[in-house]
Amino acid sequence: MKRGRMLFSTVVLAAAGLMLGACGSGGSGSNADTTVDVFNIKVETKDQLEDLAKKYEESHEGVKINVTTVGGGQDANAALQSKFSSGDEPSVFLLGGLADVDKWGDSLADLTDTELASKALEGTLDGAISDGKVYGLPMNIEGYGFLINKELFEKAGVDVDSIQSYSDFEKAVKTLDSKKDELDMKAVFGFSAKEFWVVSQYSSHFTSPEFDNDLQKVYDATTIDFTYGDQFKAYTDLINKYNVQPILSLDYSTSVEEDFANDQVAIIHQGNWIIPTLNSLDPEFVENKLGILPLYVTSETDGKIAAGAPWYWGVNKNKDEDVVEASKDFLEWMYTDEDAMKVVTDEMEFIPAYTNFSADSLQDSTSQTIFDYVSEGNTVPWVHNQYPDGYSQTQFYPEFQKYLNGDISWDDLMKIGKEEWEKDRK
Repeated sequence: MKRGRMLFSTVVLAAAGLMLGACGSGGSGSNADTTVDVFNIKVETKDQLEDLAKKYEESHEGVKINVTTVGGGQDANAALQSKFSSGDEPSVFLLGGLADVDKWGDSLADLTDTELASKALEGTLDGAISDGKVYGLPMNIEGYGFLINKELFEKAGVDVDSIQSYSDFEKAVKTLDSKKDELDMKAVFGFSAKEFWVVSQYSSHFTSPEFDNDLQKVYDATTIDFTYGDQFKAYTDLINKYNVQPILSLDYSTSVEEDFANDQVAIIHQGNWIIPTLNSLDPEFVENKLGILPLYVTSETDGKIAAGAPWYWGVNKNKDEDVVEASKDFLEWMYTDEDAMKVVTDEMEFIPAYTNFSADSLQDSTSQTIFDYVSEGNTVPWVHNQYPDGYSQTQFYPEFQKYLNGDISWDDLMKIGKEEWEKDRK
């Protein structure tokens, strides 16, 4: 995520001549070129997705896969909107949940009868179903919470396994802070409050339980009470006090690629999507240092991470038929072809959302821990993607920044957050 944590390319379509044939098993035998434009927001796996596109082209004569990636500080939502507004629509693009399904519904193909829909793990389609039909196929399962540098914890004398409550976590943070000079750290936290999507993902920990961790309830809710606002405030104040400052200027790249990867901070709020980036910088970091801690919200000791399918591949039904079919086939190939599946697990470091993958394919202990949280039911879903359209970025996020900067009170933030939600849902 960049959660997540957070699409896209110029569409060049040439569909002259014969329709695309059996693109699922080798060359199509057609002299016609079919171009599929994939609009991607996962900057962490940009290179791997482009490599997959090339591999697909090699075995599927007459099909061209163009991949454009927008994200990592760029406004992907605005870029996608611009594509549609200009008539330069992508063939495949990512949906963030029920709100996006509703927003782009006139352009989405029904994927209910696809092989991937039948292989999706239980619950992973929930964010892409409308009126009983599937309009998006899960990209993967992602989990997020507090990613930590276990080595820094150990050097500070903090036993990670002993952190079993909010009080334990707070104590660990204060201990780390007391040793930051000794450990040559900038600060304990590297929370990148400059990124609205980080704030949005972070908020899910505190809003999801209010709606019984149900995506549809969040999407249908006309009001929000911030039932767990006290816990929200406690964590936020703790982060702000022990964070790299100025917190409002800390972006994703600095937080992850510079501070966290170089042992300058011990805790960031991110998810397993940063693993490819960390591996590209220092493979030993993921293997020896990376860990994840839950947040304790509904009770002092009930720790949960957020996990689920954060993004769904949607197919633009308004494209020519050969493009639509090639789009579906490319997605199916990516998650069912043996070699492509290895790229998905080994190089993209994805936790797959489909039954034809094995848990044994997970490549690192942090992904395995996230999988364990999912298996044991110790998760909350990605509910922030079901907030009112624009709420996270243009309404709640600016007020949250004001609070971090000391310009408004927490009560003011909660009041405005409730009012803006209600206005949006009228």
